[in-house]
Amino acid sequence: MTTFYEFGLSHSVIRAINNMGFEEATPIQGQTIPIALKGEDLIGQAQTGTGKTAAFGIPLIEKMEVESGHIQGLIITPTRELAIQVAEELNKIGEFRGVRTLPIYGGQDINRQIKSLKKKPSVIVGTPGRIMDHMRRNTIRLTQIKMVVLDEADEMMNMGFIDDIKAILQEIPDHRQTLLFSATMPEQIAKLAEQFMKNPKQIKIKAKDVSLPAIEQHYIEVPEKQKFDVLCRLIDIQSPNLAIVFGRTKRRVDELSEALNKRGYLAEGLHGDLTQARREIVLRQFKEGIIDILVATDVAARGLDISDVTHVYNFDIPQDPESYIHRIGRTGRAGKTGLATTLVTPREMDHLKSIEHLTKRKIIRKPVPTLHDAIEGKQRLTVERLEQFIEQDGNIDRYKALAEKLLKENDSVTLLASALKMLTKQPNTDPITLTEVEPLRIRKSKNNFRPFRQKEKNSQRQGGKKRKKQFSH
Repeated sequence: MTTFYEFGLSHSVIRAINNMGFEEATPIQGQTIPIALKGEDLIGQAQTGTGKTAAFGIPLIEKMEVESGHIQGLIITPTRELAIQVAEELNKIGEFRGVRTLPIYGGQDINRQIKSLKKKPSVIVGTPGRIMDHMRRNTIRLTQIKMVVLDEADEMMNMGFIDDIKAILQEIPDHRQTLLFSATMPEQIAKLAEQFMKNPKQIKIKAKDVSLPAIEQHYIEVPEKQKFDVLCRLIDIQSPNLAIVFGRTKRRVDELSEALNKRGYLAEGLHGDLTQARREIVLRQFKEGIIDILVATDVAARGLDISDVTHVYNFDIPQDPESYIHRIGRTGRAGKTGLATTLVTPREMDHLKSIEHLTKRKIIRKPVPTLHDAIEGKQRLTVERLEQFIEQDGNIDRYKALAEKLLKENDSVTLLASALKMLTKQPNTDPITLTEVEPLRIRKSKNNFRPFRQKEKNSQRQGGKKRKKQFSH
């Protein structure tokens, strides 16, 4: 493995990297940093979990002229959350060089951003719409930009930002250096690179190289109608510290978060229709442990970097291997271990196998947990909490007289068993009805695996005959 000392970085950047706990470069960092330091354009194709932010962040910070007084670096990201996360990491890398990075994004007071821009940051991280807003107001000038980074370019394309990105790049001098990072390389992204980049070097990190060794991966085959009960049982058995539950659609997220709250769990939903103020409240509550279950769509979870997430539950199987890697990469962070469990309907087993095939990782099959398993999990949690209370809170003198009185009247084992039963919260089995979704299926071809819904397959049956709908909505 390559160490960061081998790149010839300045002492201040090396010091910051050491403070961040980085020791060895990941594959994408080892291949990207030397090329970027030379000033060459490059395309990095890699999934979440590969260390992309440091891959472009380290050379970007290294190349900044601290006393310039101009914006010299621009990173364009698809979401607010990712913009905030990238800015936080760049500020850590640039701490001892004195390079300051400012995130700008929609939903935040633009006057507050204008005030921050007057303090002359060296680097801007922003979403396309808000960057263009500042360009129209002349509150951002891009004439001194030395390096541009397009982060998660395919996601920006999926969100309809491709024309905005072109408009931004056309305003930046041609002598800039451009770095593009994308999990996939659809045709539009390839054309964008051809139009705006100069002989870019191409680096591709395969899925098998993604660093997810700290995450244990399970799946449970379960009918659609039983998925919610199974999810609740898993939560009862595993007692996650913080958990993220992924749903396929905004409607699914709303229904799941509401259903979990009805069952007595502390859950909130996160998706693109929420206002920025509401998103920030939900994320703060999750980070502070006020809620312990976050239900999210793929797009809403982009850029989430919460180190204490212990469990990820794929309530709906993700559309593709890249999304799967991104989802489960929300746990097992900062040197900690994590558990990712995917609920798969029988008709989606081929889709799961394609994810295993393309990620080169075996996902362990687990049996459907029973109600008895959930009750045992609740009992175990009660015992653990009681033991923790005994260790942490020694101020129980006022209760000893009561305890002695009870012990005179009752058998000690019976007394303790009764107390444990009273403290144990029984699993809630109130019936919940969710809107059913059609399963993802795989069409196999020579070159790829492509997910498609059951109705797509039905529409292509011989003679164009349509089968009766298999699910009621």
